[in-house]
Amino acid sequence: MVRINLALQGGGAHGAFSWGVLDVLLQVPEIEIASVTGTSAGALNGAALKSGMALGSRSAALENLDWLWSKMGALSGGGFSDWLAGFEADAISQALEYSPGYVMTDLASRFFSPYAYGPFYAHPLRSLVGSFHFDRICSLEGPDLFVCATNVRTGKAKIFTGSQVTVDAILASACLPTVFQAVEITDPKTGVTDAYWDGGYTGNPALWPLFRADLPEDIVIVNINPIERAETPKTPAQIQSRMNEVSFNSSLLAELRAIAFVKRMLKDGTLAQGQMKDVHVHMIADDSLMNDLSAATKMVPIPSILGRLKEAGQRAAIAFLDQNFDRLGRESSVDLPALYG
Repeated sequence: MVRINLALQGGGAHGAFSWGVLDVLLQVPEIEIASVTGTSAGALNGAALKSGMALGSRSAALENLDWLWSKMGALSGGGFSDWLAGFEADAISQALEYSPGYVMTDLASRFFSPYAYGPFYAHPLRSLVGSFHFDRICSLEGPDLFVCATNVRTGKAKIFTGSQVTVDAILASACLPTVFQAVEITDPKTGVTDAYWDGGYTGNPALWPLFRADLPEDIVIVNINPIERAETPKTPAQIQSRMNEVSFNSSLLAELRAIAFVKRMLKDGTLAQGQMKDVHVHMIADDSLMNDLSAATKMVPIPSILGRLKEAGQRAAIAFLDQNFDRLGRESSVDLPALYG
């Protein structure tokens, strides 16, 4: 049995890629998931997984993930998104970017605050997240769950875990400030109420909760924001999409640099073995597919794209296990200096 930690990136509807990855990992009896850290869609996936695993049931976790993404697909509303189903991913992305509905919505987000709705404002995901079994999500059974959000007042990351993982904590982790009103959460210890935005600004996903001594050394990052794009973005939509990716990858790359620095000091003896945790870093991704998609397909959960993302996640997870299963528990499969250099 190999114990691993999972780190699930946020990325809106592209989180369906992580659904596919989890679908494979949960069916490998030789792998035990000890903890999950997630942001935005990663927090949703992590909560669905935790809810099932708290029952000691991998099949329940799989059913929860299937239910979650079937509900996410239902949010698209059919019509135009159904018509797009027969096209390739890049064509769907372009069609969405230039569709009147998406253009108007994107333009409105730059001129109108989500607070302009006044008393008519309602978070579209609150009903869905409220359907989760929080008695299981907050229990001590199953993998530990860490949810990252960004404190608007301090600009710092906030990690919610255990009984702190509530409906509001998950909504805060997925709160894009140009689309949703900040989610206010009161700290039960201090009584201070703070507003929170998307955790992707400060931890996408946050890795440091996984450095706890009782957790395994292996961290498997499911990356859904491409780190590299071969072509320079030219159109307004492409530029906006790449800005989003760079911003939401920056915190992850900073943590990977820190991990590489610690590993180098442990190797050359500057740090004594055991003084700091020597983690093994792995990554499951499909940058080729993600390069065909954009911020538009993150925002609009088209069922056909969700299905393709799940299949891509399954393929990527199978390929990862074929190539790197024997390295789990022993060494990193990611060349960290090459990744961030």
